[in-house]
Amino acid sequence: MANKGRLIIISGPSGAGKGTICYELIKRMPELIVSRSVTTRPPRTNEQKNRSYLFVSQAEFLSMVQNNELLEYDHHFEHFYGTPRKFVEDMLKFGKDVILEIDVKGALQVKQNFPDSMLFFVEAPSEQALYDRLKKRGTETEEKIQIRMARSRLELAQKNKYDYCILNDSLERAVGEIMDILKK
Repeated sequence: MANKGRLIIISGPSGAGKGTICYELIKRMPELIVSRSVTTRPPRTNEQKNRSYLFVSQAEFLSMVQNNELLEYDHHFEHFYGTPRKFVEDMLKFGKDVILEIDVKGALQVKQNFPDSMLFFVEAPSEQALYDRLKKRGTETEEKIQIRMARSRLELAQKNKYDYCILNDSLERAVGEIMDILKK
């Protein structure tokens, strides 16, 4: 049997650059496996069904919760989000390193059940930079951006619970820092 893989969790506030960092990590370290989250929200214009997320109805999601099919889940920004359990556990058993791009609450839930997981907290260089990134997305109203900003303050208060804090002031530097840690 192969060695057990590592569980690598990338999280932080909306707009910190988690998705972009994960994309770059996969490009540069193709041996990493990405676990896609499941959500009840509709796809954004640049997202493809079952590629960016696994998009399901609320009834399907709640059935997954009831059947203990999720490692973690949460309800925020009016929708449910979670991580499918079987895929992650199977990949780890096969010795694969798995990346989860999840919110702070979910990351801390997973860490309780997988204490050896590696938690990376990604943060923007400033609150203004975070706001600018969310605004630039063009996917939310000003009201929803403000809700995300308020949540980001709560999430920042949790960063001391992480193994590593990564400042995403330069994508190249942030990705390089994570790669260096993973290669050790």
